[in-house]
Amino acid sequence: MSPAAPAGLIGKSTAVEFCVAEKTNQAFSSAWQDRLRALKNVPPVLRILWDSGPSVVVLGLILRVIVSLVPVSLSWVSARIIDNINAVVHHTTTLSTYLWWLAGLEFAIAIIGSLVGRLIDYYDSVLADRYTRHVSIEVMRHASQLDLQAYEDPVFYDRLERARVQATDRLGMIQSIGRLFQQAITTVSLSLAILLYSPWLILLLVACLIPAFLGESHFAFLSYAKNFRQTPVKRVLDYLRQLGGSKEAAKELKLFGLSAWLTRRFTTLSNQIFDENMALNRRRLVAVSLLSLLSTAGYYGAYVWVIWKTVTGVYSIGTLTFLMASIMNASNQISQMFSTLSSIADQALFLTDLLAFFEMRATVISKPDALPAPRPIQTGFEFRDVSFAYPGTSRIILEDLNFRLEPGERVALIGQNGQGKTTIVKLMTRLYDPTDGKVLLDGVDLRDYEVEDLCREIGVIFQDFMRYEMTARENIAVGRIEYLEDLDRIERAAHKSLADEVIAKLENGYEQMLGRRFETGVDLSGGEWQKLALARAYLRDAQVLILDEPTAALDARAEYQVFKRFNELTVGKMALFISHRFSTVRMAERIVVLENGCIAEEGTHDQLIARGRQYAEMFELQASSYR
Repeated sequence: MSPAAPAGLIGKSTAVEFCVAEKTNQAFSSAWQDRLRALKNVPPVLRILWDSGPSVVVLGLILRVIVSLVPVSLSWVSARIIDNINAVVHHTTTLSTYLWWLAGLEFAIAIIGSLVGRLIDYYDSVLADRYTRHVSIEVMRHASQLDLQAYEDPVFYDRLERARVQATDRLGMIQSIGRLFQQAITTVSLSLAILLYSPWLILLLVACLIPAFLGESHFAFLSYAKNFRQTPVKRVLDYLRQLGGSKEAAKELKLFGLSAWLTRRFTTLSNQIFDENMALNRRRLVAVSLLSLLSTAGYYGAYVWVIWKTVTGVYSIGTLTFLMASIMNASNQISQMFSTLSSIADQALFLTDLLAFFEMRATVISKPDALPAPRPIQTGFEFRDVSFAYPGTSRIILEDLNFRLEPGERVALIGQNGQGKTTIVKLMTRLYDPTDGKVLLDGVDLRDYEVEDLCREIGVIFQDFMRYEMTARENIAVGRIEYLEDLDRIERAAHKSLADEVIAKLENGYEQMLGRRFETGVDLSGGEWQKLALARAYLRDAQVLILDEPTAALDARAEYQVFKRFNELTVGKMALFISHRFSTVRMAERIVVLENGCIAEEGTHDQLIARGRQYAEMFELQASSYR
């Protein structure tokens, strides 16, 4: 099955998206307060960073304190050496070992600075790896805890996509925070040294650098607004890229001659993105370049003042050297601090969605005092006046539904598409909670049970089951992952689902990699994949087994064999299956016909045929096609 196209992709211009995006841009760029508020994202990220490696963070900070004091130390020692040499040259003093001690000290400081710098690089790489691993795991963990309804919301996918990118692409911010810490200490040490001679020199440097900082911040914010509004278009580009190179779509692309059309569409959209990026980059280049001239003017203004003081005899040559080095380093450090802070603000803006993603909370959760699932189930499931509409829609899928599934009973659900069959399964497994009414298990509301424990007692295979690009053994073991190393159980489950016949043909048996994503992978037919999926349900060995049209790709004979075996293997269990083929439906002990979210009729196959109503009509329509 090829990937579903984003709504409105085919034949729809993206002008609307860019128009809405421009309004978003204007709203964002209207207030500097938003830029400052973005910095509130920094503390949560620092907490994530700390959690990823406390010892590495502490060592990194200590090393940065040491290396940040190297510039002022080198400048001070150099000034003393120059004054000492100047005194010797002008015969005001004699050469002494003090000079050589100063030279040795300067060499030692330089060595320490070099070695500590290398250690910082090492620990930065270690911390980057730890952070990437930790935050990626947290994104996966948190995503797994969210409700199913989140995954059916396109807005959530935009946020999840940005969160995934931000989880690993914000290493620059982590490194920038470390640099800012180091730059701040260096700047303070240099500033204190300069203040001993003239406080206004620091004020001059800062005043000239502030406009450049504000310019950088302004364009950093515009860059975030641009990336934010481009997210939907980039998702379309990703879809087109995937569609143009996917195995599933290759046949139709060739037969319908769609490749050139898709390429043109991708080119048009990517050109729009490129043109917008270039326009902003050009504006940023001109504005920031002009503002940087102010910082240069500030530095040379201080430079001229110190030279004048030295010429008039106020400062010595050593002091001149010390102040020149300190002013140059301070100017560079202040400029870099502003640039780094701007970069952090930029990165912090991009982290908004990552943190918003972590703040999302599931609504289908276990209560603090939740009950364990009943073992064994005594009276079964009961839908009592259940109504349901999917979040964000007004269409009622189920309305005042009353339905029972008792222990040992095998029930089939049938009905036209959209009548609520799969919705019943989702409510039974508590992927959703009812909009109104209650779903009971042994007379207790499902919301009172512990969710994960309830799921352990239910085995479900949906029509759109997963085809895991893993080994055959792992494909079955995901049904109950704690049995991953129990090959005997896995083989028994494969035998029950007839998947053992499929695996016997594979070169490496249960260790054969399936799918084409990885090297040595082997793809299977739709029916073969389905048998592996069924094996998961049997491996689960749950009290309740549910098949939600998982055999749709099988022919009528193969599906009949699967359901016949399913009937044999579910003796004594609660079984619910959905199918459109009446040859398999008639095997159920009770058939429930859904229409407009309600039960239109129910009974055995013979009873429903005898009534001559909807079931009998549907059965006759299908049977006539085989005559």
